[in-house]
Amino acid sequence: MPQKHKRYFLKTKEAKTILRKASEKLNTDIELLFKDRLDVEVFQTNTDEIFLVNGRPVLVKAGENIYPTLKFDEYFHQAPRVVVDMGAVPYVCKGANIMAPGIKRIEGEFSKNIIVSVVDEKHGKPIAVGEILYNAEEAKNVKQGIVVKNLYYVGDKTWNLLKELNSTPQ
Repeated sequence: MPQKHKRYFLKTKEAKTILRKASEKLNTDIELLFKDRLDVEVFQTNTDEIFLVNGRPVLVKAGENIYPTLKFDEYFHQAPRVVVDMGAVPYVCKGANIMAPGIKRIEGEFSKNIIVSVVDEKHGKPIAVGEILYNAEEAKNVKQGIVVKNLYYVGDKTWNLLKELNSTPQ
């Protein structure tokens, strides 16, 4: 049975509340990334809400968690990054957490439990969004176990929703 979706614009006050919460979680001021105009729209499914800013899908809310989509380039240009070797890519793109042995390097300064992008070493493109389990210095010294909890990745249900969203009439 096909899923029902709703798409609607948020009032300014609601939009600012969502952007403030996301800004706190991402440790960046999202409003500054978009400068002049902020039209916030919601694409709502049975399980998730995708927030479009100026027509672009930039945030996902699943339950109480809010994180950037892999289409939020402005955020990923400044976000901390975990670079994984090419052998880890197929596992990460199937939902595996990011393990210490698959990490080539960690870029940026950050504290524990913030959102980071996971990129492949060959192309440097984001393949996943995760929550890092250590601060920057600790993460660089971990030799085994999970370093990043995978929240969203290329090929998951949210990724497929974004593809559907791009083909949905507005």
